[in-house]
Amino acid sequence: MQKILISLLLLLAVACSNFSSIEKHRIGKHADSEKIMPLFTNLDPDELRFLRLKAGPLNRRDMKTKAYATLKARMLATVRDTANTGVGIAAPQVGISKQLIAVQRLDKDGEPFIFYVNPVIEAYGPEQRWGWEGCLSVPGERDTVLRATRVVIKYRDQDSWQIVRDTVSGFTAVIFQHEIDHLNGKLYID
Repeated sequence: MQKILISLLLLLAVACSNFSSIEKHRIGKHADSEKIMPLFTNLDPDELRFLRLKAGPLNRRDMKTKAYATLKARMLATVRDTANTGVGIAAPQVGISKQLIAVQRLDKDGEPFIFYVNPVIEAYGPEQRWGWEGCLSVPGERDTVLRATRVVIKYRDQDSWQIVRDTVSGFTAVIFQHEIDHLNGKLYID
């Protein structure tokens, strides 16, 4: 009886995911987890309108869904695609209007990609620098952008759902600012 109840609760949690049916279609099936996702770009007016939207938050139930696991795997495959590699990616760039980013932590051993749920920048350091940026959603362009050299980020831990804070500096801080801008409907060309 207890196993049946637990199974029903898990099914309910999956059913309560806040991914829309369109987003679930874009994410695909678990079998697609190694496939790259189509990138939304500024070259298509409809995709650009989508990129300008403010992304909605993920909830704790979303973390337990197959759609979430598949989205993470496919976002990682997309940002690592040898035809078009990047150092970060935000869910809106692949047509998912949710607050999820992957950042290559150039400041950590092995330079891993780490996912951040519902991230926000809590504080910007006082020093700013101009630097070159590009974007997977703005193909073929680069420009200089003024960014803080240090930021304090706040996000939800995917497992415990606790709020976590981290102070990041250097180019990794630039990546966080760029990707969090995507969650707020901003592109670096703005």
